[in-house]
Amino acid sequence: MRFSQLRIWLLVVAVVTVLALAACSSDETSGGEAEPDKITAWAWDPHFNIAALEIAKESYGKDLELDVIENAQDDIVQKLNTGLSSGSMKGMPNIVLIEDQRAQGFLQSYPDAFFPIDEYFNLDDFAPYKLEPTSFDGKQYGLPFDTGVTGLYFRTDYFKEAGYTKEDLMNITWERYIEIGKDVKAKTGKDMMTLDPNDLGIIRVMIQSAGSWYMKEDGKTVNLVDNEPLRKAFENYKAMMEADFIKANSDWSQFLAAFNNGDVATVPSGNWITPSIEAEDSQAGKWAVAPIPKLDIEGSVNASNLGGSSFYVLNIPGKEKAAEFLGKTFGSNKEFYQDLVLEVGALGTYTPASDGEAYQTENEFFGGQSVTSDFSKWMEEIPSVNYGLHTYAIEDILVAEMQNYLKGKNLDDVLADAQAQAEAQLK
Repeated sequence: MRFSQLRIWLLVVAVVTVLALAACSSDETSGGEAEPDKITAWAWDPHFNIAALEIAKESYGKDLELDVIENAQDDIVQKLNTGLSSGSMKGMPNIVLIEDQRAQGFLQSYPDAFFPIDEYFNLDDFAPYKLEPTSFDGKQYGLPFDTGVTGLYFRTDYFKEAGYTKEDLMNITWERYIEIGKDVKAKTGKDMMTLDPNDLGIIRVMIQSAGSWYMKEDGKTVNLVDNEPLRKAFENYKAMMEADFIKANSDWSQFLAAFNNGDVATVPSGNWITPSIEAEDSQAGKWAVAPIPKLDIEGSVNASNLGGSSFYVLNIPGKEKAAEFLGKTFGSNKEFYQDLVLEVGALGTYTPASDGEAYQTENEFFGGQSVTSDFSKWMEEIPSVNYGLHTYAIEDILVAEMQNYLKGKNLDDVLADAQAQAEAQLK
């Protein structure tokens, strides 16, 4: 073989090799398989999210093999981080449920791993506050699912004993809540609420009601020292502790026991706590729900959020099939949402469903109140915020500084030190 021919032959081999390697790399990125016969989904809670997926499958109207794999939420977070950081999509599901306050961490870190689904549903049909955390760089990656819209659950019998009615709790501030709480404790002996000192969920509720978060609107810049809603929330938290009407808890079971045992007069929480309150049959007819209190500052409203999650499609074979399934069910099926309310008690953020019959149902446990309808109205008033990348990391810092504040540290120093720690840690 002549030298020139050999050189051409080697060049051809090299090109073929490069193409083969590129194909292998592309195959691994896309999941390493052809269009699958079935799609898989990762979710947590068999009685809520997984049950919702199963109902969606039944209502889809097309033959679809959907394999729903139960994982604890923390396990999903760990598996996604491990898999996506490795650059391999092998073993990843087509659909994955992600908590809203964690979503930006994945979308901004691994945008190519997710499939944009803007074309599969109408964004205007969903509560506005759910769209910012589920989108990135002008593309919609998440299909908004359940809401964490908050309400003030309260024992009507305790409040009646103390001389109050539901009207006295409508559209109040946290300062007024504290005043009433002191009176209720004095007249009934019941604590006003239960709190875990290591969980600042109530702080999140307060600041989002004013359209604020731990980061600025860019979701990256730490916003603690000059954050007026956060300052006000800290002041309210300390005032509640000093009012001596807080029943401390250290875990979920103690939290549930506080109201199931009748030890507290109110539960300010997300609507997802409804089934847990209803679990104590002996208290039927003794509960009602009012709007969540607001901060006593301009711009705060009697509506906020605690929790909530959304569905995402990963950029692997089967992505179109998965996106179409979500779009035709969670993205547009009004009747499906009626089934969710009746069968699961799940309140989604698809607003056209709110005028459906199931949403208007009177709940006898709550004295005949149409609690689902009320929550759906409050949901549309929740201010939008950018949860950003570091909610939980910053909150770990704030938990420690909150204890310093309760022990007497000046609030200006508390927020300044928290700001400095967060900036140093999140560089």
